[in-house]
Amino acid sequence: MNILVTGGAGFIGSNITDNLIDLGYKVVVVDNLSTGKIEYVNPAATFYELGIPATDLDKVFGKENITHVIHHAAQIDVQHSLKDPVLDARSNILGTLNLLENCRKYDVKKVIYASSAAVYGEPDYLPVDEKHSIKARSPYGISKHTPEHYLEMYRQLFNLDYTVLRYANVYGPRQDPAGEGGVIAIFVDRMLTGQRPIIYGDGRQTRDFIYVGDIVAANVKSLEAGDNQILNISSNRQNSVNYLYETINKILGTDIEPVYREERKGDIRHSYLDNNKAVNALGWKPEFDLHSGLIQTIKSL
Repeated sequence: MNILVTGGAGFIGSNITDNLIDLGYKVVVVDNLSTGKIEYVNPAATFYELGIPATDLDKVFGKENITHVIHHAAQIDVQHSLKDPVLDARSNILGTLNLLENCRKYDVKKVIYASSAAVYGEPDYLPVDEKHSIKARSPYGISKHTPEHYLEMYRQLFNLDYTVLRYANVYGPRQDPAGEGGVIAIFVDRMLTGQRPIIYGDGRQTRDFIYVGDIVAANVKSLEAGDNQILNISSNRQNSVNYLYETINKILGTDIEPVYREERKGDIRHSYLDNNKAVNALGWKPEFDLHSGLIQTIKSL
């Protein structure tokens, strides 16, 4: 396999790239470095500083004989999508469509697409399974869901296989507290320096936090399994934001109180994803609970 990882200089993409190279795959990374970092790109990977909407993306496919694509390049900030939905759509929808056109043109065998729990919106029931209605509450949720339709169309018309992985809240080493804005990265960054974490709302809202190592494993499994399926990749557990900061306090041996602020627009009250379909389709299961994942995350800093 010759595997293209889009967004391979970013948090999740770089962790996937490292693991693929450790497993002996040839890996090509495309990233425009708008949020990714060049130091995260594995030196054994072939790197192109390029955005996925770029018209010259086809040069990468023409030169590198790509057989599989793991697609993580995206605008991923919900709040930014509310401020600039056009930019969000240009990156997440048009960029993905440009990528798929190159996959069609160069006979790529399969695309693994990083989608998001944001497509579901406010849950009607918990845990949320893949049959749940789609009712995104932000441009980001809409722009992550739209390519799922294109993927199915390209399968029907051009025999391009895919696996869609709808992620819960991912955390772990290399997540940027200033850029990608994952709540765990932000909390750890602040609390390590003695600053109080900021909680929007009362902190009783719950999330499904999944460690990046488990995300990596799901992507690798998807190279040869889960064809043409949509799968939730999650811990299948819900933890409150209050529990999160309390757990970080315990690990750090600190007693830092949070600052509570008004709830933000577009935020979901409660969410966790049913991962049973992925467990069965991929032969995968999460190996890290929140406590052990937080320990690994803090150790990496």
